[in-house]
Amino acid sequence: MLTGNELVERTEETSGAGELQMQMERSGLVLGSVAGDADGAAQAGRRAGVPVTVAAGEEKLALQVLVVDDDAPVRRACRDIAAGQGCAVTEAGSVPEAQAILKHQRVDLLLLDLRLPGGSGLALLEQVKMLHPETTVVVMTAFATVGSAVEAMRIGASDYLTKPFAVEELTAVLERAGQRRRFHMESRRLRERLRTKTGMGELVGQSPEMEKLYRILSKVAFSTHPVMILGESGTGKELVARSIHKHGPSAGKPFVIVECGGLVPLAVESELFGQVKGAFVGANRSKEGALAAAEGGTVFLEEIGELPLDLQAKLLRALQEREVRPVGGVQSHRMTARVLASSSRDLVTMVEQGRFRKDLYFRLNVVNLRIPPLRDRRGDIPALAMHFLAQMDGESGMEREFSDDTLRVMSEYDWPGNVRELENAIERACALSSGPLLHMGDLPTQLQDFRMHRAQTLRGAEMDEAALDGVLEGVLAGDGKAGGIVSISEMERRAILGTIRQLQGDKMMAAKLLGIGKTTLYRKLKEYGISEELED
Repeated sequence: MLTGNELVERTEETSGAGELQMQMERSGLVLGSVAGDADGAAQAGRRAGVPVTVAAGEEKLALQVLVVDDDAPVRRACRDIAAGQGCAVTEAGSVPEAQAILKHQRVDLLLLDLRLPGGSGLALLEQVKMLHPETTVVVMTAFATVGSAVEAMRIGASDYLTKPFAVEELTAVLERAGQRRRFHMESRRLRERLRTKTGMGELVGQSPEMEKLYRILSKVAFSTHPVMILGESGTGKELVARSIHKHGPSAGKPFVIVECGGLVPLAVESELFGQVKGAFVGANRSKEGALAAAEGGTVFLEEIGELPLDLQAKLLRALQEREVRPVGGVQSHRMTARVLASSSRDLVTMVEQGRFRKDLYFRLNVVNLRIPPLRDRRGDIPALAMHFLAQMDGESGMEREFSDDTLRVMSEYDWPGNVRELENAIERACALSSGPLLHMGDLPTQLQDFRMHRAQTLRGAEMDEAALDGVLEGVLAGDGKAGGIVSISEMERRAILGTIRQLQGDKMMAAKLLGIGKTTLYRKLKEYGISEELED
């Protein structure tokens, strides 16, 4: 095992090594094996979850890392840490040098200092995200320039490291970069596979939940029993109903949709059962209802839970007697259509509350299909995204694709609006995109906020873990005595006051970085007896 001091002695023997040594000592660096120890590097890489270079004859998965920093000791320390994790590392000390490397070499992870000779680090970041959108960029910054780090993340950086940083922070960054690269490779293969639909009918998805649904659909499609389709709004209940109809013996017959919650009760009754001329004010002509018009076909009752109780009774009678009487009529008509119904409500609870008839529920619930929400089948999100993008490309005549970061964030997002929200998000991205590649900036605001919040959460978790490690080390250094322990309230006070001082009094930025509200920050300052202007 090499300590930070030993690493500095090996990597930098100039006068500039002293500063890096002090940074490492403050960060509590303890390094694993460096590049010279191949077995140790592979073991370290496996512990961190970072891909390492495997034996000859197998696929090489080494992460290509470029370190851009004008501080040679920091640059070489990053090189040795990354190499020790099995990465292939290249160095650059200026913007022109980095541009030359990026022009001729693939880079998976760019560790970028923001203050560089020969140009701006932010400008280089913007150039990299435009020309090499698949490259993961992590900015390295001194705490005094944390505002620039926030701006860098807005441009497209995936994370930032505040100097001085611990080995654990860098290895965590390498791990996430390795995961992104694997996701990138999988998404590339997915693009090749998903040129055609991968589901049943218009349904897309190959997750275990969807495979189970397909098996049930293939069985119920050839029966004539009523089917109750349940699921959250936007999960695709209408598509499931269409698939049942399309794959059944009545595929060539009408498929009629009745929106039970989108019309006033009288209009819904007329849509379902029909009407005779003069039956009510505005009934200027006779009209055949959906239950009779879809002769031999399928009637889909969308959101059946919205149907008024009196119409529920009339529908139950029609289903039992297989006869339909129009509004204002005396003559009944034979009903031969199959009935499918859907609901995003909890019908069982509605039955218990007396808001839905129990007998109608059991009549319609002969077969029950529950559509999983999109968050429960995340593996289908890339396939669905490709499917919707292909549809929009066909309409516009353009060929577009997602950046890997965009696909990754879409797969991690919970999609409260389910498949409908996903489709709308992709439609918006296509409308706003200025080129063939869809970036994170083209997606709706809630996904961009989710990406920023997730990055901050991961960063906060790492900082919390590092702080806890520091407390434990302090206790061990004090031979277990309580004198080295700092209370949580004192740690909180130091964090707040230290952050404000290092940001030169910018309380709004301090609250944002600390993850607390402005009101909370000012209340804490009042508790500490701090005046409005914080003295240095």
